[in-house]
Amino acid sequence: MAVFQTSDGPEWRRRTTSQQLAMWFGWLIAVAIVVYCFKLISDNTIWFFVLDAGTQAGDLASRMVPPRWSYMDELWRPVWDTINIATLGTLLALIMAVPVAFLAASNTTPHKTVRAVALFVIVSSRSINSLIWALMLVAIIGPGMLAGVIAIALRSIGFCAKLLYEAIEEIDVKQVEAIEATGATGAQKLTFGIAPQIMPAFAGISVFRWDINIRESTVLGLVGAGGIGLQLDSSISSLAWTQVSLILLVILATVILSEWVSAKVRHAII
Repeated sequence: MAVFQTSDGPEWRRRTTSQQLAMWFGWLIAVAIVVYCFKLISDNTIWFFVLDAGTQAGDLASRMVPPRWSYMDELWRPVWDTINIATLGTLLALIMAVPVAFLAASNTTPHKTVRAVALFVIVSSRSINSLIWALMLVAIIGPGMLAGVIAIALRSIGFCAKLLYEAIEEIDVKQVEAIEATGATGAQKLTFGIAPQIMPAFAGISVFRWDINIRESTVLGLVGAGGIGLQLDSSISSLAWTQVSLILLVILATVILSEWVSAKVRHAII
């Protein structure tokens, strides 16, 4: 039996034999794919280590307690660097995302070809993780915070531009037409007709992306792009597990604080 939605409500209809066979054949293919994928994973998995994972995790957790609180003096500067990487990267991304968004929006782009290029930039930015951007940038410009800032920016352009160009496409056209009827120039239409309508969305996108970038910037140091990730990588390499536990707690506190600030700002704006 199958349910079909009609104007009078749901209606039960009996499937034909061919429909029933097609449905079961589809389920058979789905199960076969799942079994095949599990076999591939199983063939490349050392199950001895998997079965022993609980014991190893417990042993590692016991080495991380108690956290080495005295190490906190070494973490204030890396935490500040992490926040700076996220903030500067977000600002740089917004500067580049705004023109890309206007070029990608169907109601503000000057030409379809330009829109296609802008959409390609958005997709390219969103397709590559910030950690990969950082890995490439460290190889190009060397380790440090600059690589982290640029990596965060390149990753954030697509996110900010996509949400912003969708907001631009959803504006009330009548307001723009009213300003255009007064003989306003293109810059005036943008300033007084479009910008006021998208400013709440722009502010919300900015704060939301900054909140995400705080999380992403905490791990960029693992590839040499600055921030608290450098201390985390160093502590793991030296098997200083009490320092690792403290760093993880600091990262957690930083993320919670950024989430609280982000929520307060978004609430005040929206």
